[in-house]
Amino acid sequence: MTSTSPAHARGTALLADPLLNKGTAFSPEERGELGLDGLLPPATESLEEQADRAYEAFLGYDKPLNRHIYLRQLQDTNEVLFYALLTRHLEEMLPVVYTPTVGEACRRFSEIYRRPRGLFLTYEDRHRFREILRNRPGGEVDVIVVTDGQRILGLGDQGVGGMGIPIGKLSLYTAIGGIHPARTLPILLDVGTDNEQLLAGEHYLGRRQHRVTGAAYDEMIEDFVSAVEAELPGTLLQWEDFATAHARPILGRYQDRLLTFNDDIQGTAAVALGALSTATKVAGASLTDHRIVVLGAGSAAVGVADMIRTALVEQGLSEQEAADRFWFVDIDGLLVRSRTELTPEQRVYARDDAEVRQWGAGTLDLARVVGQVKPTVLIGLSTAHGAFTEEIVRTMAGACDRPVILPLSNPTSNAEADPADLARWTDGRALIAAGSPFPPLKVDDREVPVAQANNVYVFPAVGLAVTACRATRVTDRMMVAAARAVAECAVRAGSDGATPLLPPLASMRDAAREIALAVAQSAVEDGIAPEATEAELREAISKAQWTPRYAS
Repeated sequence: MTSTSPAHARGTALLADPLLNKGTAFSPEERGELGLDGLLPPATESLEEQADRAYEAFLGYDKPLNRHIYLRQLQDTNEVLFYALLTRHLEEMLPVVYTPTVGEACRRFSEIYRRPRGLFLTYEDRHRFREILRNRPGGEVDVIVVTDGQRILGLGDQGVGGMGIPIGKLSLYTAIGGIHPARTLPILLDVGTDNEQLLAGEHYLGRRQHRVTGAAYDEMIEDFVSAVEAELPGTLLQWEDFATAHARPILGRYQDRLLTFNDDIQGTAAVALGALSTATKVAGASLTDHRIVVLGAGSAAVGVADMIRTALVEQGLSEQEAADRFWFVDIDGLLVRSRTELTPEQRVYARDDAEVRQWGAGTLDLARVVGQVKPTVLIGLSTAHGAFTEEIVRTMAGACDRPVILPLSNPTSNAEADPADLARWTDGRALIAAGSPFPPLKVDDREVPVAQANNVYVFPAVGLAVTACRATRVTDRMMVAAARAVAECAVRAGSDGATPLLPPLASMRDAAREIALAVAQSAVEDGIAPEATEAELREAISKAQWTPRYAS
């Protein structure tokens, strides 16, 4: 949707522009001046009154998907009102705007499609990408989120339906990070789909061909990046929900060339490191003391290990000593060096076969590894529902006073364990963060929230930081700085002796400024942002954070 200049927008054109429309908040004087008389009900409301009315309408829908559709329609009608409502009820609405409800919205994208938002770039148009980028709504762009729809949450290939993810993600860049909504751009790279159900679907809105692969796929990605470099230089480009086979190679190819990062690899990793850092403080331990078992060996899981390994090296361990703190288990068992199918990134964490032979005969599955390693940390990024069984968790808790257990797979149906079970099996000793929202735990007649290791703790702050400090790259050190700041915010938010592993979602706009400051300071230290003092960075971050208010 194109935003019209406020100096020229009038009448129905003004009401049709979600960035300029104020609806019933237009004053009688504005209505007269802007050709709106008779186009609106006579009552005049404040933004707060509109938000109250919109919240009642939101509550009138009983199903999460219907609430999601209502909020998306509100966003397409009046963006200031949408963000005023979302920021006021962030904790309640986050699962509706994003995970887990966005997964269902992606799955049913072609059914619920209403109005265009963002850009759809198809393989056939690859030589016209720069020209098509000029059709974008608005002008300058601070953040692009792009997906090819191949690995949407735990749902797999959703084709064109993957567009729901960049739209939802950018809503949170604005609601939490304060990136101006006019300066965000969701993009779907439509290279086809291998989802036969979608290809056979009567109403599927995407490219009805199987996915482009191999060299042709890589060339299209290069065409896209080149178009962004030429048309929108300096824009933060976030890669989202790409399959493991593409995610890390794309990141490796472009992370030193432009301002870019992969949220599934680096954002997930930074949040996990943040939760682990908080848990380590609560347990009175050191990060270097941990023995870490990871279930799942995809790009997100390896990304988590890489981020923790970077933090361990910063605390004095060698690269090898840091890698030796990890044991990875995938569907075929423990990653060992004799396995020939491992990627170079996985091989970093493969264990020596001689070490494993000392364990004796038996399957190298998760239960066996936990029994032998006696881990202090158990991380799940496997999408294997219920994989953290009672036996495994009790075995871990029997050898560790404060086990750190992070079932990070989402949506909720893919979680490796229910936090309530983890608390029961460990007599309340487990330090828990989950990848999806779960009900609070009952502890000593009070409710304790379950920390949700949601990437919203990191990516909006990264967007705010690089926009404010004018960074040219996103480095791993910047992400480690974000993780540490997340942990500091969590510790400060702790009360009654109960420290959540992550900060409260309701106060994330405030936390985002502190996390952004840490990221910006790291960028300056790395020499990829102009020199600036802490006070100057704070001021730049404060100025960059947009707040939903109507312009007069």
